[in-house]
Amino acid sequence: MNSVLNSSSGSGASAAQDLPRASFQNLHSDDMAASSEQNLDVILDVSVTLSMEVGRARVPIRNLLQLNPGSVVELERTAGEPLDIYVNGTLIAHGEVVVINDRFGVRLTDVVSPTERIRKLR
Repeated sequence: MNSVLNSSSGSGASAAQDLPRASFQNLHSDDMAASSEQNLDVILDVSVTLSMEVGRARVPIRNLLQLNPGSVVELERTAGEPLDIYVNGTLIAHGEVVVINDRFGVRLTDVVSPTERIRKLR
């Protein structure tokens, strides 16, 4: 914009002076807190995928094709080791399987700190 103002014969500078000045509202910490709560309310009903990983195994396709009912696949994780708990593919916690009223559940034993989660995203 400076090159436009400088290259004109002075009329651009007076046009810039004729423009109204921008005005902004003062921000108060109470307004910011209310705004933050409103912003958080927007995402509170967003669904995410929560998944638990018991373990993993790498098998050749030859062995994969031989699987049938009753086959057992050995996992890399040892018995008693905690499950990994993921939200949308990001590790957020570790836990153990529990049974509640004939249904499976997970008791969180360790939660990954927000700082660590952000570090792993990079």
